[in-house]
Amino acid sequence: MKILVELPTWLGDAVMTTPALENLFAAYPDAHITLVGSYVATEALKAHPRITQTVLDTTKSEGFRPLNVYRLAKTLGSHDIALTFRSHLYSKLLLKLTGSIKIFQYKKPSHFSLPTSHSASVASVHQVQRYQAFIDTVTGRHDTPGILLLHWPKKSYERPTLGINPGATYGSAKRWYPEKFAEVAATLSDLFDIVIFGGPAETDIARDIETILIQKGVENILNLAGKTTIPELCSAIGGLDLFITGDSGPMHIAAAYQVPTVALFGPTKHEETCQWMNPPSTIVRHEMACAPCMKRTCPLKHHACMKEITPQEVVNAVHAMMNRVFKQEKRE
Repeated sequence: MKILVELPTWLGDAVMTTPALENLFAAYPDAHITLVGSYVATEALKAHPRITQTVLDTTKSEGFRPLNVYRLAKTLGSHDIALTFRSHLYSKLLLKLTGSIKIFQYKKPSHFSLPTSHSASVASVHQVQRYQAFIDTVTGRHDTPGILLLHWPKKSYERPTLGINPGATYGSAKRWYPEKFAEVAATLSDLFDIVIFGGPAETDIARDIETILIQKGVENILNLAGKTTIPELCSAIGGLDLFITGDSGPMHIAAAYQVPTVALFGPTKHEETCQWMNPPSTIVRHEMACAPCMKRTCPLKHHACMKEITPQEVVNAVHAMMNRVFKQEKRE
């Protein structure tokens, strides 16, 4: 049997599919699995031992996209099952053009029968559960999603290490401020070495943080922004002792490795996209009438949902979480 899986475009969304994918693989233990998707999505998941091949989707990059989709479909060929975690029209077209026998496409959450044990509204259901509900329509089973999983090995650090991730690909509304990240990192630098993360578009923010830390006399800093591949990013985050981040793809990578994490939420729905099944983690956020707005930039121009979060709040959250983790380890 051959199964084609089109992944979500964003890194964090791709990582959140992994519990559903584990149940898909369990339902079809002998299937050959092909992943197709964006660079960040396929790079993050391609180390899984069940993946037969990964194919990069470049149909949006240049030329006439419908023609590019047709060519990609013919390259992929027919599968027994073809499914996509994307609700986009071009994803539907791609699967149809492969000539696959059974085709399944992710739709809006209300189209699925979500877990009946979940008493909250549909809007508060976690994205991991939505992806699992979709895969249940493929397998005909009613599986429970487990933890997030990535298969890149953890990096080994010589000393306790704190990672900070100031960026958010989705937009500026999700970002906290460089000077505030720097203040938190400086406060914790006696306990941890500091690693700064970020993508190619976030090197300026990371450099600002590094500069402020140096001015504060902090020397145990490593700036990796724009310097890692996706597998290297996964490994580097996976080996951390503590991670401080906004709502971002790296936040979900940390959850996959069960890294203790403090996540800062502002304009996005924390019930839907917070770390999934990562007990040593906590959220810092403020209740506001205008949040969550789900906008890429603040429509009211004040950005209060993130601006009003103070460095001391984050440091306090770190210490509270560390105490909780220590007590748990002591009980065990």
